[in-house]
Amino acid sequence: MNVKTHDGSANFVPGTVIDIHHITVAQLAALGMEEIAFVKPVMTENGPAFAIHAADGTPMALASDINLAAAAIIQNDMVPSLVH
Repeated sequence: MNVKTHDGSANFVPGTVIDIHHITVAQLAALGMEEIAFVKPVMTENGPAFAIHAADGTPMALASDINLAAAAIIQNDMVPSLVH
């Protein structure tokens, strides 16, 4: 598994066995960063919207409806996940 942080450094090398008992907080936070984005319903000053966040919670975008949010995530080669 090759997981990269925001600065591009690799936390895991392909073929490496990961011992989940010794994973660092930074490595755990970076899991799925390039593959998963989540959608969360939010209230804005313009009314309800859907916030798109990276796997670590970093806000990336707002969409007016859930379908637009999912489409934006898919267009960026990521998998959408809904957070309630």
